[in-house]
Amino acid sequence: MARSRANLKMIVLPAKPRARRAAVASASPENVAAASTTQRIVDSITTAVVERRLMPGTKLAEAQIGAMFKCSRTVVRQALNRLKSDHLVTLEPARGAFVAQPSVEEARQVFEVRSLLESAMIKALCTQIDDGQIAQLRVHLEQEQAAVGRTDVTGRTRLLADFHVVLARMLGNEVLAKLLADLLARCSLVALMYQSSHSAEHSQQEHVDIVDALERRDARAAVRLMEAHLGNVERNLRLNPRVTDLSQALLPT
Repeated sequence: MARSRANLKMIVLPAKPRARRAAVASASPENVAAASTTQRIVDSITTAVVERRLMPGTKLAEAQIGAMFKCSRTVVRQALNRLKSDHLVTLEPARGAFVAQPSVEEARQVFEVRSLLESAMIKALCTQIDDGQIAQLRVHLEQEQAAVGRTDVTGRTRLLADFHVVLARMLGNEVLAKLLADLLARCSLVALMYQSSHSAEHSQQEHVDIVDALERRDARAAVRLMEAHLGNVERNLRLNPRVTDLSQALLPT
């Protein structure tokens, strides 16, 4: 028995230094720097999508991104794979990476999920929002209005999307906030492909109405206004093609 215990120690103990060395290696300055660069690439591409500076179908050349961020293609690929898991990028064999092009069905599903999430979110927020948070939302609304007034397309797009994430964070639920941010990024791609003449001014006013309901702690009105807001955005997307039949499309007018 004594020999067995001694043998067990001989087997187990050497593994600890190896585990420590592996942990030290994974936390090396090179790995930390690579992880930081990966995150910067992910954030930059996501922001460009949300602000509608990157169009669906745009090719994301690894060499060009690597040169911009002064990193290896391996790091770029790590970022692109993360964006693929968020449905913002598609990776095609022998062709490379492209900004995703959501289908009509995917667009409908994204808005369906947003409606379910945000209706529950706004109802819960009505029961716990405080005056300080209302004041914070009023400041955000002022920033939205200013961006809309000066036709700052990039600024207003970001602020109008951020409004929904700010609401989620006020619940203290970072998982919900992250999920909503991902959905909003996908909504930006949807809008780029299918948006018609929906007015930023209209969206901004709907945000004002939602905050007014929150200030009154009127959960029923807040939910109704949020559902109407998301419904208006979706209805102003061209998700129903006018012509679906080839023979109709080719008939002379």
